[in-house]
Amino acid sequence: MTPADPTRVPPRAVLRLAGPALFVLAAEPVYLLVDTAVVGHLGAVPLAALAVARVLLALVTSHLTFLAYGTTARTARLYGAGRRADAVTEGVQATWLAIVIGALVLGVGQLVADPVVRALAGAGPVADAAVPWLRIALLGAPLVLVTVAGNGWMRGVQDTARPLRYVIAGNGLSVLACPILVYGLGPVPRLGLAGSAVANVAAQVVAAGLFWWALASERVPLRPRWAVIRAQLGLGRDLVLRTLAFQACFVCAASAAARSSAPAAAAHQIVLQLWFFLALVHDSLAIAAQSLVGASLGSGDDRRARGVAAQVTRYGLVSGVGFGIAFAAAAPLLPHAFTADAAVLAQIPLAWWVFVFLQPVAGVVFALDGVLLGAGDAAFLRTATLASALFGFLPLLGLSFVLGWGLLGIWMGMAAFMLARLAFMMLRARSGRWAVTGAELRRY
Repeated sequence: MTPADPTRVPPRAVLRLAGPALFVLAAEPVYLLVDTAVVGHLGAVPLAALAVARVLLALVTSHLTFLAYGTTARTARLYGAGRRADAVTEGVQATWLAIVIGALVLGVGQLVADPVVRALAGAGPVADAAVPWLRIALLGAPLVLVTVAGNGWMRGVQDTARPLRYVIAGNGLSVLACPILVYGLGPVPRLGLAGSAVANVAAQVVAAGLFWWALASERVPLRPRWAVIRAQLGLGRDLVLRTLAFQACFVCAASAAARSSAPAAAAHQIVLQLWFFLALVHDSLAIAAQSLVGASLGSGDDRRARGVAAQVTRYGLVSGVGFGIAFAAAAPLLPHAFTADAAVLAQIPLAWWVFVFLQPVAGVVFALDGVLLGAGDAAFLRTATLASALFGFLPLLGLSFVLGWGLLGIWMGMAAFMLARLAFMMLRARSGRWAVTGAELRRY
């Protein structure tokens, strides 16, 4: 019998972490679809108001995902070193940080909700409806961030099953409550659009409460430790700058598509949403890589960490090739599921085939992203992402605008961004400089 390779993990170990993580990542988009469908029956103005308010809320929360990714990196090392109590303590500190940041978001958000909404939507009924929704939804900001931090520390201790149950419990309650609160039922009054926001906050109360209960059940001290919180903020700064680079690329691409033509903007939105959908699948593998690589480095086994990195990279490549083939085959039919407009359908292929080509690239990039996040190599990821945006995406986007390349040029810019990230990450992975062992995460 061939002895097991000590630098590999069984594929089922990757699947055990990636499978539940995928469903956790998908839970929010699924809930948003239900929420949109419920509010959509109220009319165009409430639906437009929901869209505006959700964009603003997501713009804030998307920049605070370091509470998950940074916490996983720090927690996984301690867990790999056999220090589970210390690993969970990282989760406690991340939760306190989530509460403090969430309270700041809530306070500042209440002050600026009205002018910001009106700056985005203009004066009128849409803004009038969006402001109350946003004010109610902001009450859940600390709770959302507690859930984000909870996912982070639980992934670090290689527990992705409980977060799945907690998120399903919260979102399941909201799915049931949303139509009742929006339309009214029996003694429950009809709240209209505000009912959507109330259901949203109710879901966050349940999920955040379950994550706090999970911390309390670990029987570790729940008091804040400011030295640990400061260290988490240092890691978070690099991850926030990385996220800003992503957001800048997506916003610039959307703006360029809108300035090109209405059909180009619509086609861009369709292909971009498919990109985000597949990003969930790729990101679930990255989450498994974070946990496994962090634990390996925490236990002092850099050979295993490198082996896991190579293993998940192959998985990412295979899944990316599979998705590329599937969407190439679906090209004649799938776009018709999103639109019947001939002008939009004519534009879609300009982005579609770049999107298909990028799937193997995305599979590898997301896998290596998870590896380097698990190693805590946030400073490198920050620099690589900013450089890819400045020297890959933006030059091609500028050429596209000047030379009139339209949607094809925009997606060529996206390709340049992804290929630059691929080059940076492959060079970093091959260098091995990220594979620094030890239970404590050090900046390097």
